[in-house]
Amino acid sequence: MPDRREAFERELSPEPGRTALVVVDMQRGFLDPGEAMEVPPARETVPVLQTLLELFRARRMPVVFTEFVYSESAPLLVGRLHPEHRPAKPGAPRGFGLPSSSCLEGTPSADTVPDLAPRPGELVVRKRGYDAFAGTPLDGALRARNVTSLVVTGTMTDICVLATVIGAFHREYRVTVVEDGVSTLWPEIQRATLDIIGRAYGRVVTAKEVSDQISSWSF
Repeated sequence: MPDRREAFERELSPEPGRTALVVVDMQRGFLDPGEAMEVPPARETVPVLQTLLELFRARRMPVVFTEFVYSESAPLLVGRLHPEHRPAKPGAPRGFGLPSSSCLEGTPSADTVPDLAPRPGELVVRKRGYDAFAGTPLDGALRARNVTSLVVTGTMTDICVLATVIGAFHREYRVTVVEDGVSTLWPEIQRATLDIIGRAYGRVVTAKEVSDQISSWSF
């Protein structure tokens, strides 16, 4: 298949003054050691995301956080596929395949980790599934801020990051994924997912490339 990097770079490069940073699901339920749905590589991306957050905030560019939440009041299919999200009974064992209150609504597990905590006024979108656009105000909120381009980070690359990237692409956003700012459990799945994104949905670049590009803008 022909290499499409040149076309992607030309058509999808972020637009100055119209670019937002999206931090996908960097929550305690996925990052805290010992959690049933822990993604250890996600902790390694925290310094990268902190640097990008600092840059976007310094330039007064929009920052968006997404948080997956499960609620028994909305017992969706994801709760049956991933029982870890269902409430754990007091004293019952927790872990993979067991009800563990992971990212359960109303618990600290659903919150973004303190090292990346949203600041007052920054958009936090809570979602019930993988795609941050599905059934949420995200699209309208971005358009209200005149955003056309997204720099996407977070976890997991092959699930919520990918679903959100696809949702953005189908809404005509120019998507850039930060390859060292996204994470999943398996290196081979990380590589495959980034390859899929880079061939069909968006640019895949390093955090340094993003920082250098944004730092060169004058507005």
